[in-house]
Amino acid sequence: MLKEGSKAPDFTAADQAGRKVKLSSFRGEKNVVLYFYPKDMTPGCTTEACDFKDQHKKFKDTVVLGVSIDSAERHQKFIDKYDLPFDLIADTDQKVVNKYGVWQEKSLYGKKFMGIVRSTFVIDKTGVIRKIFPKVKVKGHVSEVLDVLKTL
Repeated sequence: MLKEGSKAPDFTAADQAGRKVKLSSFRGEKNVVLYFYPKDMTPGCTTEACDFKDQHKKFKDTVVLGVSIDSAERHQKFIDKYDLPFDLIADTDQKVVNKYGVWQEKSLYGKKFMGIVRSTFVIDKTGVIRKIFPKVKVKGHVSEVLDVLKTL
């Protein structure tokens, strides 16, 4: 389990355009909000993405990256449909979700299955995890993230 104050696990993964995104490339320059969500185009995930979009101008010196196991093509459709101003990581091989411990057993209507537990990691410019939001409730979440960023 990752802890606040520990180094954020580095990764290189493709975004919606197939470009490689390397987390450590932001070190020394930008804070990173790494938010994990279950699936593009679903109600909660759309609300969360649009909340990040609506507040995006407030994320100064910060890169927002959404991560799910959806394909790059599906991410691009999600970005186009909702005019999202940030990149989405296509973690189709589940390497990033496993590094961050958000791929977990879930249950819905009595059925157990593996999936992404909605979580957010605020990573400072030195690559240290400053805040972990496990099991995120979408309403008001972006404001909570902005409050943490004010302290960095």
